[in-house]
Amino acid sequence: MTNKTNFLTQNTLYQPSAEFVAQANLNADKLQQLQQQAANNYEEFWKELAQEKLHWFKNFSCGLDRSQAPFYTWFADGVLNASYNCLDRHLPKHANKTAIIFETDDGNTQQVTYSELHQRVCQFANGLKSLGVTKGDRVIIYMPHSIDAVVAMQATARIGAIHSVVFGGFSAKALAERVLDAQAKCIVTVDGYMRGGKLASVKDHVDEALEYVAEQKYSLAHVIVQKRTHTQCNMVTNRDIWFSDFLHNQSSECQPEEVSAEHPLFILYTSGSTGKPKGVQHSTAGYLLGTIVTMEWVFDYKDNDCYWCTADVGWITGHSYVCYGPLAVGATQVIFEGIPTYPHAGRFWQIIEKHQVSVFYTAPTAIRNLIKLAADAPHDYDLSSLRLLGTVGEPINPEAWKWYYSVVGQNRCPIVDTWWQTETGCNVLSPIAGIKGLKPGSCVGALPGFMVSVVDKSGNAVAAGSSGYLTITQPFPSQLRTLWNDNQRFIKSYYNDDIAQGKYYVAGDSA
Repeated sequence: MTNKTNFLTQNTLYQPSAEFVAQANLNADKLQQLQQQAANNYEEFWKELAQEKLHWFKNFSCGLDRSQAPFYTWFADGVLNASYNCLDRHLPKHANKTAIIFETDDGNTQQVTYSELHQRVCQFANGLKSLGVTKGDRVIIYMPHSIDAVVAMQATARIGAIHSVVFGGFSAKALAERVLDAQAKCIVTVDGYMRGGKLASVKDHVDEALEYVAEQKYSLAHVIVQKRTHTQCNMVTNRDIWFSDFLHNQSSECQPEEVSAEHPLFILYTSGSTGKPKGVQHSTAGYLLGTIVTMEWVFDYKDNDCYWCTADVGWITGHSYVCYGPLAVGATQVIFEGIPTYPHAGRFWQIIEKHQVSVFYTAPTAIRNLIKLAADAPHDYDLSSLRLLGTVGEPINPEAWKWYYSVVGQNRCPIVDTWWQTETGCNVLSPIAGIKGLKPGSCVGALPGFMVSVVDKSGNAVAAGSSGYLTITQPFPSQLRTLWNDNQRFIKSYYNDDIAQGKYYVAGDSA
């Protein structure tokens, strides 16, 4: 490992190979063209992308509406469906293409094609409709990372309902808070699941949460329970239903509900300073557009890639770069149920070799832990399929970046170090892998169409080399629309008068 002090002070840039540059989706000329288009006519830039990248049932005539600022809208009179954009539109060409490779905690593998995934989503959507779930209803998904969690999310979107995924490791109290705030109609869950070789009971947490919910005088209609581990659990008559019964005799065809571009796709709760979680609300069209363009620009997606984002669907990264982005571009992706250190610290590298992963996206925390536990483990596996690496969730320290680049990427895979938030919905700052040299620990700058500035408290841009508040100066399609049922908190949290007089979206990070 390189000495920390030397690493922090060096100015070495790691250049992409000629081979990578030659095949990259964005070259220097194309990037400059996109940036110039965005600068010249910001609204038209995003409108053209929305026309090109999304399938519309009814085309939009409007772009950005600032009339209710900061409650901005995009493409508001357009009509589409997120599930259709992720599944149906790929069937003519890619029905038999593998959509998801699912690796379980114990190493078993399951695969589904786009056709099979479409059928499962339609059956699930019909099951939800049979329980009375309709457009605009909220569905809580409290499941481990799996194909079925993605199916539940896509099915909810297919019928125009709104999902709120709760990370499977969260407590009963956290689940209850989210059920109450969203006024959810049903919960989709499991009896239990295996993680790191250990059994985690889940249904017990649901029962405990709903006891508290009942004390608050709210009644949730249904709990759908999948038998993952066949762990014994309590089933409440007239409320709880087994997955198999829920899907019994459901048709594998389900017409997607046509929704407006601004229809809420999901609510995802994130921590708040008051202790009460904030329900970040994302629209359908703008959010989906952001995930698609960043899959193409940042991850340089190609049709023959095997893509793997290690994030759980309980987090925004799992929403954008597992459930929606990869499927919207027709990718083959890996989903892993377990943890990187079970049954050994080479599990990530073993999976990459086994499934010939070409694009790998993970968190700096995982990288640092794997360095501590088994820094040489990647040498035991064939990682030659890799061509691009990514990091997400927090800044990556230069030492870990260098190890990731040299040991995992074998000095040939560019690293896209991404900055974004639950609230932004997709990557905002990131290197473009095939263009510029990479500086360890730096996310470089804004992607085309994302107008970002580092400002002082008055909203003035700071000088080069100075620090300040990271702000986004123009509304963009994939950003949150509001906080669920709390418009005032939305304004206070992101357009606070204390910084830049409330003119800009304030990210809450310094830069």
